[in-house]
Amino acid sequence: MKIYVASSWRNLDQPKVVYLLRGAAHAVYDFRNPYPGNKGFHWSEIDNDWQNWTPTQYREALGHPIAIDGYLTDFTAMEWADVCVLLLPCGRSAHLEAGYFVGAGKPLHVLILDKCEPELMYKMATGIYTSIDELIRYLEER
Repeated sequence: MKIYVASSWRNLDQPKVVYLLRGAAHAVYDFRNPYPGNKGFHWSEIDNDWQNWTPTQYREALGHPIAIDGYLTDFTAMEWADVCVLLLPCGRSAHLEAGYFVGAGKPLHVLILDKCEPELMYKMATGIYTSIDELIRYLEER
């Protein structure tokens, strides 16, 4: 199965989840290492002071070639993937990615490995899992 793991750079479980899904014989997109030589998109590649941008600077930065390349790399992987695993906790981008999968009619699996704030709209998900083993078992049945 081709899997897109949507999460956050701050989520310390993300590398382990990618590793374990690959170990279960799935093709897994890793936004931290999308392809050899690419270490994923970082706003700091555009400007080290990105956290102090005005709304106008932010909007303009979305048109920067580095931002466009980062977006196309991730979005192409979203189109390629059969399913999405939303690994919590995560932020806005991962939730937009998850919404894309739901809207595209592709399965969304929410993986909760630690305490997090409840969200009613996770009812849109195909399933909610509290361990990587539980998720892998479900995927193996498909």
